Amino acid sequence: MIDNLLEKVVSLCKRRGFIFPGSEIYGGLRGTWDYGPLGSEFKFNLKQAWWEYMVRDRENVFGVNASIMMNPRVWEASGHVASFTDPLIECKTCNERLRADKPADIKEHEESHIQKKEKVSWTDPKQFNILVEAKLGVIEGEKSTIYLRGEITQGVHVNFKNVVDSMHPKIPFGIAQIGKAFRNEITPRNFIFRSREFEQMEMQTYVRPDEKEAMEMFEAMKDLRMKWYLELGVNKDKLRFREHAPDERAHYARAAWDIEYETPWGWDEAEGIHHRGDWDLSRHSQYSGQDLSYFDQETKERFIPWVIETSAGVERPMLYLLCDAYHEEEDRIVLKLHPKLAPYKAAVFPLLKNKPELVEKARTVYRDLKKNLNVVWDDRGNIGKRYYAQDEIGTPCCITIDFQTLEDDTVTVRDRDTMKQERVSIKGIKNLLEEKIR
Repeated sequence: MIDNLLEKVVSLCKRRGFIFPGSEIYGGLRGTWDYGPLGSEFKFNLKQAWWEYMVRDRENVFGVNASIMMNPRVWEASGHVASFTDPLIECKTCNERLRADKPADIKEHEESHIQKKEKVSWTDPKQFNILVEAKLGVIEGEKSTIYLRGEITQGVHVNFKNVVDSMHPKIPFGIAQIGKAFRNEITPRNFIFRSREFEQMEMQTYVRPDEKEAMEMFEAMKDLRMKWYLELGVNKDKLRFREHAPDERAHYARAAWDIEYETPWGWDEAEGIHHRGDWDLSRHSQYSGQDLSYFDQETKERFIPWVIETSAGVERPMLYLLCDAYHEEEDRIVLKLHPKLAPYKAAVFPLLKNKPELVEKARTVYRDLKKNLNVVWDDRGNIGKRYYAQDEIGTPCCITIDFQTLEDDTVTVRDRDTMKQERVSIKGIKNLLEEKIR
């Protein structure tokens, strides 16, 4: 493992325009991050890869995009108002607040005081609700309290009836969503791993209330989700499944497993696969007074479906992919991202920027490729520096227009990972890049 890998990834992200601290010019806001030009592209590509894999490439799966602000009763029904809590303790020496269930954080904090020859003692744990409150209304003093959603899951369940009535799906079927969620985290940490504002990619699969069918779907979802990470090029030795212990599972969960990644700080969660039983629809049916059952036209049965959930963040896979892709070689840093995820699919160079005929030809190639692919123009410095700059941001190919191009309409294409170069006809560039992405 590269020493100080996380620090190096954080530095690269800031230096190359992937991720910046939130509100940085005002001293920042802990647990928030802004995504720069390359980070925005990378994040968009990751979400698109998930959507294609989970929704467009599969049958009987439907997408929704629910509101961030929801009726507060939603969060009462889901149990978040009563029990969406973390145990909080406060250091009596410096008043730092930490989660009582994170022994590694507590140990690190205590060691920092020990180095200063200071004694450490803690308050008793208190339960701290991590829903983020907001006020909604037009008259001060009369505004009502709502919550920014603590997870995107409930936006799917409250639209269950709408999707069934409008799309008439046959069970089993899935409803997928990508969107923002907010948590008043006590201890945001490890760069974008634990933030107060983040995005989730989730699919709720509705199945018959039959344990055999439900567990078959559960196992199928586990396999499907692991395969997604592997197909994006994540090192299989850094991925594993971990079953939740009985005291970790939510009281309604019939089964819960995590896909974990070996991070620079140890094994940690990438996403969860959960068998939620009929908890969600039963609760929302009870609290809303609406019938959220499903009528099976074939069997003429009516029942409350059970739910198999796959729940991934966006930022955590981003971070893991960056760590996995980061390589230091003898004279360069290279980010070996899957071409599907790379911010730019290619960079186009004129060999010399002071030769108008080369620049004009290169501009023509660049404009033609940009109609279908996200490519970047680069004429800064010498050709070697351009190559290494593109390596560091993960660009799969560099295309150089040189004097031979003017003679035979071929270009030099350099591969990011191998640094090998080949001559390719201008007409063949698009197919070459699309093949790499596939």
